[in-house]
Amino acid sequence: MYGLLVTFHLLCAVVFIGIVFFEVLFLEKIRPYLPAQYMSLLEEGIHRRGRKLMPWFVGGLFLSGATMALAFHRTALTAPFASSFGTLLSLKILLAVSVLVHFILAMRYAVCGTMTSRRFRYTHLSVFFHMLLIVLLAKGMYYIQW
Repeated sequence: MYGLLVTFHLLCAVVFIGIVFFEVLFLEKIRPYLPAQYMSLLEEGIHRRGRKLMPWFVGGLFLSGATMALAFHRTALTAPFASSFGTLLSLKILLAVSVLVHFILAMRYAVCGTMTSRRFRYTHLSVFFHMLLIVLLAKGMYYIQW
């Protein structure tokens, strides 16, 4: 069961992180080459697709992560500072909750029509750095010990 959860979790993470990486590393770099009106249309198209697709992957990511935390890592989480694994996992969960808040706010802004280009860039850049840290913590949980 754990292997299936980890695989599902990683597949959802690959999609979510991949999309954010694309938006930060590619989309933002083409901004200077496109007129503002085209960039706005491109961002609107991404928002529309994201509102349909991303909730499924984010939901799967958080549901599988919560299941693993409760079913397999509960001991480490009840005393997070008792082990390096528990501390790093707790930090990872804290960052993941922050990403979820970013995601919910971005979806709200998009649905309400208040997602500006500036908010779009800030949100994606913030989530990008959150996810870099989450990936490093996820790997570090198994290799860093004190």
